Amino acid sequence: MSETLVVVAPDPDVLASSVAARLVTRIIDAQALRGSAHVVLTGGRIAAKVLRSVGELPASGAIDWSRVDLWWGDERFLGAGDPDRNETQARAALLDALPLDPARVHAMPASDGPDGDDAEAAAARYARELAAAAGPGAALPHFDVLMLGVGEDGHVASIFPGHPSYDEAGVTAAVHNSPKPPPTRITLTLPTIRAAEQVWLIAAGPDKTDAVGMAVEGTSKLPAAAATGTAQTLWLLDREAAAKIRLSG
Repeated sequence: MSETLVVVAPDPDVLASSVAARLVTRIIDAQALRGSAHVVLTGGRIAAKVLRSVGELPASGAIDWSRVDLWWGDERFLGAGDPDRNETQARAALLDALPLDPARVHAMPASDGPDGDDAEAAAARYARELAAAAGPGAALPHFDVLMLGVGEDGHVASIFPGHPSYDEAGVTAAVHNSPKPPPTRITLTLPTIRAAEQVWLIAAGPDKTDAVGMAVEGTSKLPAAAATGTAQTLWLLDREAAAKIRLSG
């Protein structure tokens, strides 16, 4: 049975360093169990802080980075190298400094990629890449950890409240008319997110307080409330984002 845990740090910097330490440990453990690790990255300010913190941890030297597969939960459908792409931000924060196997860094297609500006075709291409990494008969690899930022409106990845993206049932989806710019995106769907062993929802700051409070209660239709892992769901928060959560004890 899946469990939900809430972990609160005093501020964004401590939050980022604690998430980074948790991520390094998770990857090391996954490699010890299965020989490799599959991690789904997210975007945003706190995600960049986490990745920079990973690079500063001596324990990250215990990871065999050549046996880590990196995926993304969503992406802005912009040209390759655009500074607003999650991939671009992650590479600048950490990835370009790591001895990764380029074939195991699975960036979502760009709008100037092989499918051009056809977001549906690009989303389908990413679904095929996921299936290829999963092996025969499976649609998804084993996601050891899937990280998500939480928007002020309670969105995760590019799944927005009241938007058709919430009800997408495939592995991936193209998102049009996004409430946040840019209007076109690619995202993993909620069913794909819920296939991960661990889902980590990471939020910091007072602008996240209301959404986090409602989502942790689990009574809303917010996408963040529906993002759960098969074994564990972790809410990794700073004190301001957690201000409206009723913590036991």
